[in-house]
Amino acid sequence: MNKPWVEGNSVELLINGEGYYPRVFEAMAQAREEILLETFIIFDDKVGQQLQQVLIEAARRGVRVELAVDGYGTADLPDAFIAAMTEAGVRFHAFDPQPRVAGMRTNLFRRLHRKIVVIDGELAFIGGINYSADHLGDYGPMAKQDYAVQVRGPVVAQLHASSRQLMAPVLEPPSQVRPLTQPAGQISAVLVERDNTRHRSDIEACYLQAVRAARHRIVIANAYFFPGYRLLRELRNAARRGVQVTLILQGQPDMRWVRALSRLLYNYLLRDGVRIHEYCQRPLHGKVALVDDEWSTVGSSNLDPLSLSFNLEANLLIRDRAFNQHLYQHLTSLASDHCKAVTLERMIRGYWWRAPLIFIGFHLTRYFPRIAGWFPAHRQRLKSVQPEVQAQGDLHEGNT
Repeated sequence: MNKPWVEGNSVELLINGEGYYPRVFEAMAQAREEILLETFIIFDDKVGQQLQQVLIEAARRGVRVELAVDGYGTADLPDAFIAAMTEAGVRFHAFDPQPRVAGMRTNLFRRLHRKIVVIDGELAFIGGINYSADHLGDYGPMAKQDYAVQVRGPVVAQLHASSRQLMAPVLEPPSQVRPLTQPAGQISAVLVERDNTRHRSDIEACYLQAVRAARHRIVIANAYFFPGYRLLRELRNAARRGVQVTLILQGQPDMRWVRALSRLLYNYLLRDGVRIHEYCQRPLHGKVALVDDEWSTVGSSNLDPLSLSFNLEANLLIRDRAFNQHLYQHLTSLASDHCKAVTLERMIRGYWWRAPLIFIGFHLTRYFPRIAGWFPAHRQRLKSVQPEVQAQGDLHEGNT
């Protein structure tokens, strides 16, 4: 990590779509000069349509709107949906769009998984929430539990610079907005990124540093938990030296194989005192953590091979007692009211037939970063999209 911690920020936790969408859409509606938006997924549902409308209105009143989506996560967005925005002046960019083969998406790895919004260089949002109705409670039992933060202050300049750098090949002319640097609060923060060039392991390194320094508590709530061997070892070592280590993981997964992989690691952690809770009320999609009384993080990065070794990710690190305590109280309530505790006794049952899988899973975490290096890394490049207007269709490459 080569960015400095920046003081003088305000950071507010936003929980689920109910907390996030009203804030971010209001901020977009009030934008004067520029909206930079990155996301993994936009669906053509009530949330995606609300995003579409607010961006169209912003573009029509002269705001520069740059929207970057992932070519895999947003591959099913209809051309007509995109065309309505581009005709109004929204500039729509896709990261690594690829044609389907036999109806299947082939661009599985190295996704644009970041979720960042920067408004006029003054206000920013970062977290794990996409633009889809499954982040709202009225979606039903499969509505996601997730988090983001609203940020003001000098650290917004880091988010603005990061988004501007990602979009640099398609920003014509380059952004002229100068981020404000005046203090907006008392919180210290820093943006941490993961990419496939200069920041391949920055997010994982920040987790490792925080866990190694922990004195009395660590709480991690993460949707897809299959981290590398070093982080597993440091969590176990922290529990051994008396730190209360609590993991909140998926108990009602949106993808069943995710929980199966995570459970291969449970024995290794439980036998040294790590506490594991499976969140059972709805699918957990969050990527948040706290250590001791000041350090917290909210962002897009899961603790799995895709996020730690392939995807473009972004997390905000936060140093503030009040924010840390607020997040701790929320996660503690989540664990006590909506989670099922996993015990070592429960995981030992049937251990004889799971032992080979546990062995394989453990060593996959140990060697995966090296294995990941065998896969070719495509260039981190956005392509501007200008679809033909039609009633239906999928996102495809347009003009570059």
